[in-house]
Amino acid sequence: MLCAMPVTVRIDGLGELLDQQFSVVSRGQLLVLGMKDNAMQWRVRTGGPWQALLPGVYLGLTGAPNLLQKEMAALLYAGPGSLVTGPVALMHHGLGSPVVLETIDVLVPDGRQRGSRGFVRLHRTGRMPSRFVSSGQVRLAPVARAVADTARILTEVRDVRAVVAGAVQRGRCRVPELAGELRDGPRRGSARFRSVLAEVAEGIRSTAEGDLRNLIRVARLPMPLFNASLYVGDTFLAIPDAWWPEAGVVAEVDSREWHLGPADWDRTRARHDLMCAAGIFPLHFSPRQIRRESAEVVRLIRSALDSGLQRPPLPIRTIPCEGSPGGQRDANQ
Repeated sequence: MLCAMPVTVRIDGLGELLDQQFSVVSRGQLLVLGMKDNAMQWRVRTGGPWQALLPGVYLGLTGAPNLLQKEMAALLYAGPGSLVTGPVALMHHGLGSPVVLETIDVLVPDGRQRGSRGFVRLHRTGRMPSRFVSSGQVRLAPVARAVADTARILTEVRDVRAVVAGAVQRGRCRVPELAGELRDGPRRGSARFRSVLAEVAEGIRSTAEGDLRNLIRVARLPMPLFNASLYVGDTFLAIPDAWWPEAGVVAEVDSREWHLGPADWDRTRARHDLMCAAGIFPLHFSPRQIRRESAEVVRLIRSALDSGLQRPPLPIRTIPCEGSPGGQRDANQ
């Protein structure tokens, strides 16, 4: 038997709803507008003008859905109060993601009986954020929560470091906020997050700096202060990547990511000159050197430390990075 085409009836408000939701709509919304199930099925039939993205969620267009349409579909499928989190939320917050954005991670209240489906991965939680961020019609978890949820999903320490350190480096969230997420969140998948957050609390602000820290630890060199603020009297000097105050030695990781033009190099050179004028031994390494020429990097650092310790301490005031152990101190204390 052939199914008869349902009588076409103009549905008031349908066009406006599709415009607001990137052409994505749920069965529940359509029922409220007065559309019958047989009319919905006619639209999503093979060769029809609509398509089903998820159970009970439709795209009022043909062709592959874009990311925003998938996000809207994920929230409609997950239900009221749900929030996009994870790597996709980080993208909306202006933070990069080390993974391809193929899966939409969504937070849902703990008691909701609905499972992951297709491109949607649901995370039931008893800790739904008390506030959220909106990007158009898409509801997002706050930055710290999105960072923590992403960190628990990732499987490589370098990727976790890039996400956590990057968010703090760009001032999008603070170490205490992430520490709260670590403390109150699930323990499953938190080992890498915990390890990286400890690095960031010491001042690590990039993957390359984390590689430098690991190299220093493996080589059993004295551990420096990371991203501390240096002053000569009350005059600000620099915030070097790594600083050994007792020896007056600095190590900088010069990444192309932070030096994209002549003005960036000019600032780097000016900072180098200021540190030299204050008596500091500045060392510069590329991320590639740290990874592939580790023995030479260790030799240069050890040689500079040995030379620095043979002279009187420099009169430089040091203020450790926020969250790092220790308070304000002078190099000669």
